Amino acid sequence: MKKILFFDVDGTLYNSDKLLPASAKEALLEARRKGYEIAIATGRAPFMIQPLLDELDINTYVTFNGQYVVYRGEVVYANGIEKEELAHIIAFGEARNEPVVFLDDKQMIASVGNNEMVAASLNTLKYPYPALDSSYYMQHNVYQTLIFMEEKDEPLYCETFPNVQFVRWHQYSCDILPKGGSKAAGIDKLLVKMGLTLEDAIAFGDGLNDIEMLQAVGTSVAMGNGHEKAKAAATHIADHVDEDGLAKIMRLLKII
Repeated sequence: MKKILFFDVDGTLYNSDKLLPASAKEALLEARRKGYEIAIATGRAPFMIQPLLDELDINTYVTFNGQYVVYRGEVVYANGIEKEELAHIIAFGEARNEPVVFLDDKQMIASVGNNEMVAASLNTLKYPYPALDSSYYMQHNVYQTLIFMEEKDEPLYCETFPNVQFVRWHQYSCDILPKGGSKAAGIDKLLVKMGLTLEDAIAFGDGLNDIEMLQAVGTSVAMGNGHEKAKAAATHIADHVDEDGLAKIMRLLKII
Protein backbone atom coordinates (compact mmCIF):
# COMPACT_ATOMS: atom_id res chain seq x y z
CA MET A 1 0.00 0.00 0.00
CA LYS A 2 1.39 3.38 -1.02
CA LYS A 3 1.99 5.78 1.87
CA ILE A 4 2.81 9.48 1.99
CA LEU A 5 4.75 11.25 4.75
CA PHE A 6 4.00 14.89 5.60
CA PHE A 7 6.65 16.87 7.48
CA ASP A 8 6.25 20.24 9.17
CA VAL A 9 9.36 22.40 8.85
CA ASP A 10 10.09 24.54 11.91
CA GLY A 11 10.66 22.43 15.00
CA THR A 12 10.16 19.19 13.06
CA LEU A 13 12.58 19.04 10.13
CA TYR A 14 14.48 22.15 11.20
CA ASN A 15 16.14 22.04 14.62
CA SER A 16 16.50 24.92 17.09
CA ASP A 17 19.17 26.49 14.86
CA LYS A 18 16.83 26.35 11.82
CA LEU A 19 19.02 23.68 10.27
CA LEU A 20 18.15 20.24 8.87
CA PRO A 21 19.98 17.61 10.95
CA ALA A 22 21.97 15.09 8.91
CA SER A 23 20.07 12.26 10.62
CA ALA A 24 16.72 13.72 9.50
CA LYS A 25 17.89 14.18 5.92
CA GLU A 26 19.14 10.61 5.69
CA ALA A 27 15.91 9.31 7.25
CA LEU A 28 13.78 11.06 4.62
CA LEU A 29 15.96 9.85 1.76
CA GLU A 30 15.83 6.29 3.13
CA ALA A 31 12.03 6.48 3.40
CA ARG A 32 11.86 7.55 -0.23
CA ARG A 33 14.08 4.64 -1.23
CA LYS A 34 11.61 2.36 0.53
CA GLY A 35 8.76 3.71 -1.61
CA TYR A 36 7.23 6.45 0.53
CA GLU A 37 6.11 9.71 -1.07
CA ILE A 38 7.70 12.65 0.78
CA ALA A 39 5.85 15.95 1.21
CA ILE A 40 6.11 19.14 3.25
CA ALA A 41 3.22 20.60 5.29
CA THR A 42 4.11 24.03 6.64
CA GLY A 43 2.80 27.42 7.58
CA ARG A 44 5.62 28.91 5.55
CA ALA A 45 5.35 30.19 1.98
CA PRO A 46 6.77 28.19 -0.96
CA PHE A 47 9.62 30.68 -1.50
CA MET A 48 10.65 30.36 2.15
CA ILE A 49 11.19 26.60 1.88
CA GLN A 50 12.78 26.50 -1.59
CA PRO A 51 16.28 25.65 -0.29
CA LEU A 52 14.79 22.74 1.69
CA LEU A 53 12.78 21.54 -1.32
CA ASP A 54 15.93 21.66 -3.44
CA GLU A 55 18.06 19.86 -0.86
CA LEU A 56 15.55 17.03 -0.45
CA ASP A 57 14.35 17.01 -4.09
CA ILE A 58 10.73 17.53 -3.01
CA ASN A 59 8.08 18.95 -5.37
CA THR A 60 4.93 18.10 -3.39
CA TYR A 61 3.94 20.42 -0.57
CA VAL A 62 1.16 21.99 1.46
CA THR A 63 2.09 25.59 2.35
CA PHE A 64 0.44 28.55 4.08
CA ASN A 65 -1.23 26.10 6.49
CA GLY A 66 -3.20 24.46 3.70
CA GLN A 67 -3.93 27.48 1.49
CA TYR A 68 -1.51 26.65 -1.36
CA VAL A 69 -1.06 23.01 -2.36
CA VAL A 70 1.32 21.67 -5.00
CA TYR A 71 1.59 18.09 -6.28
CA ARG A 72 4.73 17.28 -8.25
CA GLY A 73 5.14 20.89 -9.32
CA GLU A 74 1.46 21.49 -10.19
CA VAL A 75 -0.73 23.82 -8.13
CA VAL A 76 -3.80 21.74 -7.22
CA TYR A 77 -5.42 24.11 -4.70
CA ALA A 78 -5.11 27.79 -3.76
CA ASN A 79 -7.20 29.77 -1.30
CA GLY A 80 -7.10 33.00 0.68
CA ILE A 81 -9.11 35.52 2.68
CA GLU A 82 -11.59 37.61 0.67
CA LYS A 83 -10.11 41.06 -0.01
CA GLU A 84 -13.05 42.89 1.59
CA GLU A 85 -12.76 40.85 4.79
CA LEU A 86 -9.01 41.37 4.84
CA ALA A 87 -9.46 45.13 4.40
CA HIS A 88 -11.63 45.25 7.54
CA ILE A 89 -9.05 43.32 9.57
CA ILE A 90 -6.21 45.53 8.33
CA ALA A 91 -8.13 48.74 9.18
CA PHE A 92 -8.94 47.38 12.64
CA GLY A 93 -5.28 46.56 13.22
CA GLU A 94 -4.05 49.89 11.87
CA ALA A 95 -6.17 51.75 14.40
CA ARG A 96 -4.45 49.74 17.14
CA ASN A 97 -0.92 50.05 15.68
CA GLU A 98 -0.96 46.31 14.90
CA PRO A 99 0.46 45.81 11.38
CA VAL A 100 0.22 42.97 8.90
CA VAL A 101 2.52 41.15 6.49
CA PHE A 102 1.20 39.74 3.20
CA LEU A 103 2.51 36.57 1.58
CA ASP A 104 2.02 35.09 -1.85
CA ASP A 105 3.96 32.20 -3.37
CA LYS A 106 6.90 34.43 -4.32
CA GLN A 107 7.42 37.12 -1.67
CA MET A 108 6.55 38.72 1.66
CA ILE A 109 5.39 42.35 1.92
CA ALA A 110 4.88 44.40 5.11
CA SER A 111 2.25 47.08 5.66
CA VAL A 112 4.59 49.24 7.79
CA GLY A 113 8.32 49.59 8.34
CA ASN A 114 10.50 49.26 11.42
CA ASN A 115 7.95 47.52 13.61
CA GLU A 116 9.46 45.69 16.57
CA MET A 117 6.86 42.90 16.62
CA VAL A 118 7.33 42.22 12.90
CA ALA A 119 11.11 42.20 13.22
CA ALA A 120 11.13 39.94 16.30
CA SER A 121 8.71 37.43 14.77
CA LEU A 122 10.42 37.16 11.39
CA ASN A 123 13.82 36.97 13.03
CA THR A 124 12.83 33.59 14.49
CA LEU A 125 12.39 32.40 10.88
CA LYS A 126 15.80 33.87 9.98
CA TYR A 127 13.99 36.11 7.53
CA PRO A 128 14.83 39.80 6.88
CA TYR A 129 12.37 42.66 7.22
CA PRO A 130 10.15 42.69 4.10
CA ALA A 131 9.67 45.41 1.52
CA LEU A 132 6.75 47.79 2.12
CA ASP A 133 3.40 48.11 0.33
CA SER A 134 0.30 48.57 2.50
CA SER A 135 -2.06 47.95 -0.45
CA TYR A 136 -0.24 44.90 -1.85
CA TYR A 137 -3.22 42.63 -1.19
CA MET A 138 -5.44 44.72 -3.46
CA GLN A 139 -3.36 44.06 -6.58
CA HIS A 140 -2.12 40.54 -5.88
CA ASN A 141 -3.42 37.13 -4.83
CA VAL A 142 -2.43 36.87 -1.16
CA TYR A 143 -2.55 33.34 0.24
CA GLN A 144 -1.68 34.20 3.82
CA THR A 145 -1.59 37.31 5.97
CA LEU A 146 0.17 37.64 9.30
CA ILE A 147 -1.29 39.95 11.95
CA PHE A 148 1.09 41.20 14.63
CA MET A 149 -0.52 41.52 18.06
CA GLU A 150 0.02 40.16 21.53
CA GLU A 151 -1.71 37.06 22.82
CA LYS A 152 -3.86 39.06 25.24
CA ASP A 153 -5.48 40.83 22.27
CA GLU A 154 -6.24 37.69 20.30
CA PRO A 155 -9.75 37.13 21.78
CA LEU A 156 -10.74 40.62 20.63
CA TYR A 157 -9.80 39.76 17.03
CA CYS A 158 -11.57 36.41 17.22
CA GLU A 159 -14.75 38.07 18.49
CA THR A 160 -14.62 40.91 15.95
CA PHE A 161 -13.88 38.71 12.95
CA PRO A 162 -15.73 35.41 13.41
CA ASN A 163 -15.51 34.49 9.70
CA VAL A 164 -11.75 33.86 9.89
CA GLN A 165 -9.46 32.07 12.31
CA PHE A 166 -6.28 33.30 13.95
CA VAL A 167 -3.59 30.66 14.44
CA ARG A 168 -0.74 31.80 16.65
CA TRP A 169 2.81 30.86 15.66
CA HIS A 170 4.77 33.44 17.65
CA GLN A 171 4.41 35.51 20.81
CA TYR A 172 3.63 38.52 18.61
CA SER A 173 2.03 37.01 15.52
CA CYS A 174 -0.90 34.98 14.18
CA ASP A 175 -1.66 33.57 10.75
CA ILE A 176 -5.04 34.70 9.45
CA LEU A 177 -6.76 31.73 7.82
CA PRO A 178 -10.17 31.22 6.21
CA LYS A 179 -12.65 29.51 8.50
CA GLY A 180 -11.96 25.79 8.18
CA GLY A 181 -8.55 26.36 6.63
CA SER A 182 -5.77 24.12 7.98
CA LYS A 183 -2.93 21.86 7.00
CA ALA A 184 -5.41 18.98 7.28
CA ALA A 185 -7.72 20.58 4.70
CA GLY A 186 -4.80 21.13 2.32
CA ILE A 187 -3.59 17.57 2.82
CA ASP A 188 -7.06 16.28 2.01
CA LYS A 189 -7.03 18.19 -1.32
CA LEU A 190 -3.66 16.64 -2.15
CA LEU A 191 -4.70 13.11 -1.22
CA VAL A 192 -7.80 13.35 -3.43
CA LYS A 193 -5.51 14.33 -6.31
CA MET A 194 -3.31 11.31 -5.58
CA GLY A 195 -6.17 8.86 -5.09
CA LEU A 196 -5.17 8.26 -1.46
CA THR A 197 -7.03 8.54 1.84
CA LEU A 198 -6.11 10.10 5.17
CA GLU A 199 -5.35 6.59 6.46
CA ASP A 200 -2.56 6.41 3.87
CA ALA A 201 -0.85 9.47 5.37
CA ILE A 202 1.64 9.81 8.22
CA ALA A 203 2.25 13.33 9.58
CA PHE A 204 5.00 14.83 11.71
CA GLY A 205 4.62 18.18 13.50
CA ASP A 206 5.14 20.17 16.67
CA GLY A 207 3.01 23.32 16.72
CA LEU A 208 -0.52 24.58 17.23
CA ASN A 209 -0.98 24.81 13.46
CA ASP A 210 -0.25 21.07 13.24
CA ILE A 211 -3.08 19.92 15.50
CA GLU A 212 -5.74 19.36 12.80
CA MET A 213 -3.20 17.54 10.63
CA LEU A 214 -2.09 15.29 13.48
CA GLN A 215 -5.70 14.45 14.32
CA ALA A 216 -6.74 13.80 10.72
CA VAL A 217 -4.16 11.34 9.37
CA GLY A 218 -3.90 7.64 10.07
CA THR A 219 -0.63 7.89 12.01
CA SER A 220 0.75 11.08 13.54
CA VAL A 221 3.90 12.09 15.40
CA ALA A 222 4.44 15.13 17.62
CA MET A 223 8.03 16.10 18.33
CA GLY A 224 9.25 16.06 21.92
CA ASN A 225 9.90 19.79 21.67
CA GLY A 226 6.32 20.36 20.50
CA HIS A 227 3.42 22.19 22.07
CA GLU A 228 1.53 20.14 24.64
CA LYS A 229 -1.68 20.43 22.59
CA ALA A 230 0.13 19.03 19.56
CA LYS A 231 1.38 16.11 21.62
CA ALA A 232 -2.15 15.43 22.86
CA ALA A 233 -3.37 15.28 19.24
CA ALA A 234 -0.75 12.79 18.02
CA THR A 235 -0.70 9.01 18.07
CA HIS A 236 3.06 8.98 18.85
CA ILE A 237 5.55 11.33 20.50
CA ALA A 238 9.15 11.56 19.31
CA ASP A 239 12.26 12.76 21.08
CA HIS A 240 13.35 16.40 20.77
CA VAL A 241 14.21 17.58 17.25
CA ASP A 242 17.71 18.50 18.49
CA GLU A 243 18.26 14.90 19.66
CA ASP A 244 17.67 13.16 16.31
CA GLY A 245 14.04 12.70 17.33
CA LEU A 246 12.76 12.48 13.77
CA ALA A 247 15.12 9.71 12.63
CA LYS A 248 14.56 7.77 15.85
CA ILE A 249 10.77 7.74 15.59
CA MET A 250 10.89 6.85 11.89
CA ARG A 251 12.96 3.80 12.82
CA LEU A 252 10.60 2.96 15.69
CA LEU A 253 7.61 3.10 13.34
CA LYS A 254 9.54 0.89 10.87
CA ILE A 255 9.33 3.53 8.15
CA ILE A 256 13.07 3.11 7.70
